Amino acid sequence: MADYLVNSEAVQNEMLKEINQSWESLFSAIPWELLVDSLAIESGKSELSVKTEMLRLAHKNKVYDTCFLGAGSYKHFIPAVVDSLANREEFLTAYTPYQAELSQGILQSIFEYQTMICQLTGLDVSNASVYDGATACAEAVNMCKEKNKSKMLVASTINPWYLKTIKTYFQFNEVEIIEIPQKDGKLDSDKLDKLLNDEVMGVLVQSPNYYGVFEDCLDVAKQTHDKKATFVLCANPLSFALSANAKELEADICVGDAQPFGMNLAYGGPYLGFMSCTTAYMRRLPGRIVGQTVDKENKTAYVLTLQAREQHIKRERASSSICSNQANCALRCAIYLATVGPKGLKEVARQSYQKTHLLADKLNELTFIQLAYKQTYFHEFVTKSTIESDKIIEKLLENDILPGLKLSDNEILWCATECNSEEEIAKVCELLKELD
Repeated sequence: MADYLVNSEAVQNEMLKEINQSWESLFSAIPWELLVDSLAIESGKSELSVKTEMLRLAHKNKVYDTCFLGAGSYKHFIPAVVDSLANREEFLTAYTPYQAELSQGILQSIFEYQTMICQLTGLDVSNASVYDGATACAEAVNMCKEKNKSKMLVASTINPWYLKTIKTYFQFNEVEIIEIPQKDGKLDSDKLDKLLNDEVMGVLVQSPNYYGVFEDCLDVAKQTHDKKATFVLCANPLSFALSANAKELEADICVGDAQPFGMNLAYGGPYLGFMSCTTAYMRRLPGRIVGQTVDKENKTAYVLTLQAREQHIKRERASSSICSNQANCALRCAIYLATVGPKGLKEVARQSYQKTHLLADKLNELTFIQLAYKQTYFHEFVTKSTIESDKIIEKLLENDILPGLKLSDNEILWCATECNSEEEIAKVCELLKELD
């Protein structure tokens, strides 16, 4: 990465000379009472003192090599090539690709990302991504808007932070967000049937859901489409490597967080909200879409296209106020997917699935722990215990293991990925036996 330094005094004076100005004349339009002689900011520190202070702060962090925590952020192996390429200075710039002729490399990377998302979900179109999975869910609800329809049904088994984001989006909007009750860790289909009516514009379901359980998406899709409503599927995209994709599940719109594809945990972000849909919903996608064309010399070229945003069309017709994306996160995703390939991605999903089920089986052998739901799950599951969740969590933290997420006084949400070894799983169970 190149160094970005402020202009020296000599360079500043050269620029002033070029425009035939002095500092005083340059700022003469500013009222004198607004000018200040100096700012109440400490003088700069030396490189050594800054590095020492940053290391002191960094040492306050506790890094766990062994992690069984998921709930929306997952520890997966990231090949070294992802950092090596994504951190090149050509990509790490504040420039946003409005002028396509100056941004062919970035636009090509976004186009390839979109292509991979479409291949993964099976749907027709993808945008350049949005900020995270929660934002993607809220934007998908926005895409469902129809005249004379004002209700959106959202499964209560969705990630609670996603649900909060959706409600925040529409708290002052003419859309009523209605939660679909759950039953045994899944959406209650009978309650869904009762809630569906002609005022419902769409149904949003997460599968695998917050508890790791696969929902009955085909049944939900049929119920939804029978009422002429839109079916939105929120998914962990890694699950598509082993199970049916969004097209096969008859989703109109598919969203989620692509953090498992090359994104570090990074204290919760920045992450990558992916969005894809069928052609029928293409013009409702927020943000930017990159298209492929040819230039006047008949060479391949990339352009921003179908931008349903307020900078390009009338504000009242814009589908969203989102007009950008975290392109470096999309780049990381594209590099990761290109690196592991279809077979590698399937292996990551297979190992995550198998190791999670091994962990569940081993924990279920303990006398005080049992699975909360007897459902089909991917790489997360919930346990109930007769011992308080805090004691289980404290025991593992004491032994440098980051445990699952506490859901209640006796419930914990566990997760495993390809990064977890059989030895780590065995160690967890041996440590917890000591609590019995």
